[in-house]
Amino acid sequence: MTSILSRRRLLLTGAGIGAVTGLGVSRAAAQAPQAPCRVAVSAGINTGTYRFHIGDIRATIISDGTIAGNIRIYARDAEQAELDAVLGAAHLSQSQFPLQLNAMLLEQGSRRILIDPGANLAMGPNGGRLISRLADLGLAPGDIEAIVITHTHPDHVGNLRNQDGTAAFPKAGVYVPEPDWQFFYINEPDLSHLPMPRDFQERFIRNIKISLEAVAGNVIRYQPGREVLPGIMTVPAHGHTPGMSALLIASGGDQLMVTADLAYHPLLNIDQGWMPGVDIDGEAARQTRNRLFDRAAADNLLLFGFHFPFPGLGRLYRTGSGYRWLPQAWDFTG
Repeated sequence: MTSILSRRRLLLTGAGIGAVTGLGVSRAAAQAPQAPCRVAVSAGINTGTYRFHIGDIRATIISDGTIAGNIRIYARDAEQAELDAVLGAAHLSQSQFPLQLNAMLLEQGSRRILIDPGANLAMGPNGGRLISRLADLGLAPGDIEAIVITHTHPDHVGNLRNQDGTAAFPKAGVYVPEPDWQFFYINEPDLSHLPMPRDFQERFIRNIKISLEAVAGNVIRYQPGREVLPGIMTVPAHGHTPGMSALLIASGGDQLMVTADLAYHPLLNIDQGWMPGVDIDGEAARQTRNRLFDRAAADNLLLFGFHFPFPGLGRLYRTGSGYRWLPQAWDFTG
């Protein structure tokens, strides 16, 4: 027993690891002071990509970064005492509640499709990582053939535009819901009812317009409820915006529902069931959320949340009074 413990202790020390040369251990190393083993961590080790499959489709979740905002943007009807208790137990901030920006890449044979490419810097300094993470996957913007937009808020369309105003994905057809195109791009939207300062509302609208302007020549407008590309069906999800669509992606016997902004965070809008504060039509959004969540729970659909903790995959199950979120177990096989 003593010899086993001694060998184990040697292997766990910096001296034991650092001094092994060839088949032996030097006398200097054996006499060196023992120190705890330290593993160097690369600055880029958290790459922000996660790969899985939907039937024959290879899917990759790509983090464009994060955004953060006041909690009332994401849970407008929460009672303050209950909100304090829930956030306190989860060690989360009310003033700068964090959300992810989870884009999705689909690869169907040689076709590459992006779903909601993310914010770039339209919503703060912590976005804008999509292009570099595509490069890490060996892809350039010109490799993207199509982009499907669930709705045209700036955190979902900001990456359509380069900083110089040109299209970031020059060869991609961009599928945009017709009602959102009309409401946000063609017309001047009234967002005065939203819980945001007026200057923020103005920047919000401007970022939508300049992002869509950059790709206007490549936009294909769709009516929610239609298949936009083989295996990608849009599902009407009116309420958050006039034309927001969930997506149902199917291949073989597998299905994935892209929930867009039906919910911002599982803790707030699923487990607690609080209402987001930036829905244009709150009652319509509530009905849409219940309808699609009921379907997801009944059919045991795998869901993907754009703002959910990375990589944003999981399932819903019904409770007596609502729903619960169960994150998908991490798959190391890709």
